[in-house]
Amino acid sequence: MLARFFGRADAGAPEPFSFAEPLPTWPQGNGFARGRMCVGGGELELAAATSFERICTLSPSPRRDCKSSVTFYRPLAVPEGFSVLGHYCQPDSRPLHGHLLVAKASARAHHPPRSTQPPLCAPRDYELLWAFHASGGSAAAGGGRSSSSSSGYGRSDAYFWLPVPPEGYRALGFLVTADPGKPPLKDAGCVRTDLTDECEPHGSLLHLQLTRPSSSSPGEAFAVRGVRPLRRGMSEKGIGAGTFCCAVVGGCSTLREQGLACLNNVELDLSAMPTLEQLHAVIQHYGPTVFFHPKEVYLPSSVSWYFKNGASLYRKGGGCDAVGEEIDGEGSNLPGGGCNDGEYWIDLPQDTQRRAAVCRGDIGSAELYAHVKPAMGGACTDVAMWVFCPFNGPARLKLGVLNVPLGKTGQHVGDWEHFTLRVSNFTGELMAVYFSQHSGGRWVDASALEYAAGNRPVVYSSRNGHASYPYPAVYLQGSAALGIGIRNDAARSKLFVDSSVKYRIVAAEYLGDGVVAEPQWLQYMREWGPTVVYNSRKRMERIVGRLPRGLRDTAENILNKMPNELSKEEGPTGPKEKNMWEGDERW
Repeated sequence: MLARFFGRADAGAPEPFSFAEPLPTWPQGNGFARGRMCVGGGELELAAATSFERICTLSPSPRRDCKSSVTFYRPLAVPEGFSVLGHYCQPDSRPLHGHLLVAKASARAHHPPRSTQPPLCAPRDYELLWAFHASGGSAAAGGGRSSSSSSGYGRSDAYFWLPVPPEGYRALGFLVTADPGKPPLKDAGCVRTDLTDECEPHGSLLHLQLTRPSSSSPGEAFAVRGVRPLRRGMSEKGIGAGTFCCAVVGGCSTLREQGLACLNNVELDLSAMPTLEQLHAVIQHYGPTVFFHPKEVYLPSSVSWYFKNGASLYRKGGGCDAVGEEIDGEGSNLPGGGCNDGEYWIDLPQDTQRRAAVCRGDIGSAELYAHVKPAMGGACTDVAMWVFCPFNGPARLKLGVLNVPLGKTGQHVGDWEHFTLRVSNFTGELMAVYFSQHSGGRWVDASALEYAAGNRPVVYSSRNGHASYPYPAVYLQGSAALGIGIRNDAARSKLFVDSSVKYRIVAAEYLGDGVVAEPQWLQYMREWGPTVVYNSRKRMERIVGRLPRGLRDTAENILNKMPNELSKEEGPTGPKEKNMWEGDERW
């Protein structure tokens, strides 16, 4: 398999991203990948703009290198009658790849409008937030405050305009121009308030220091951040338009609220979500190849293999000599529903040889378990793909050049990990992949992924712990800068599972009852392994105590922030008990 990376050919604006293969012709059905979507009882029609024209580039670095610069874009080929809701911004460190929503009033409302006011209208004015000059420096709106810079922040002037909406309407994003004249009012649309939802800034696209910090104040800075719905999850209605927010951060103040909103799929119309047949096509086209470390001992298996090879169900109060109940292949004799009340848990066979064999898993039987759900108010489809490993191996501590095995610390029975594909319901395009990593994780844009073949990304599963990563490397839970933390080694090997072939859709609630038959083991809400208590914390404290004083304080601080599983590991629960089952990923 050949890896595919997308880089920059020069120091200019990034080239547009394109997948290695054309998107397939998706099976027909519903509104998936048809380019349009209606919200607000059909009053507002949305489309996704995916081609852009550069406006300007800003960078905090005098060299304006692509590692730190960002470029602002206006959408191209906006369909006739649609209004831009804001402009688009992304880092220059990756190829150009974005989805910016545009909107128009729809004539297809399926019942009387919610209001006598139109769903969309032009702003009544624009407010200039800030201006940057390529000749050097920046100027506040109205010329009130200014700060100078000998080199400037960009290759051209940049003016940031916030639409001022009429009463009863809200703005969804900023417009950017390279000249001081206000944009025409017709260049932007504001959305009626009842068709909007609350949003929040997230991430950091750009942070420009405007004034020199003093001893009493950090100084003034210009911050650009992404915008996302405040409430996110499979039942939430907020739709991010793909715009950005910006504000002047001064002194000890925080990012100033701009009164921006996101869209609201008021009645949660999910007609743009894929059908079951389309879901299979999506997974077969984008299903990642999951590579395990070449030294991995604790490999995945299917749940059925795990049950058939001796995993047993235990119940609280059974005593130390209690014999666990065998579990059939589909887990039909597992207690279903309820919550994790500690009454039951699953454990490995008691026989030493059988126990060791089950711990090693069976990669030949392994399959990924897909939970498909609406995201971003039904504008996207999330395919959460769960990997099951019968056993999670021990952790290793890195202290500079030293690598310290932690005995049994980190070991536990029954390991569930996952990654998530986010697909646009407008285009059928893979937008990003979420890599789950212990108690957190991160989204990586499709343009920044490594690909195994065609349009199928690569996922690296870390040695022993099975966390998901986008690239081969040694990742540390702790301080990467100091080289102190728990090791997560990720590398390619001949040990892999191709999830485009080895998968099973186990849940897709939006399709309705009975369309996807959920296995009984998915309804098991208790622990997939017994609780384990470790005594390695004292051992790590002894190791840290021998370090030189300059390094010791830092190591102790990091040790105090280490995950709880280094001292105690409660039996892990199954996918349906996790917060992200119904909610959004932690990012």
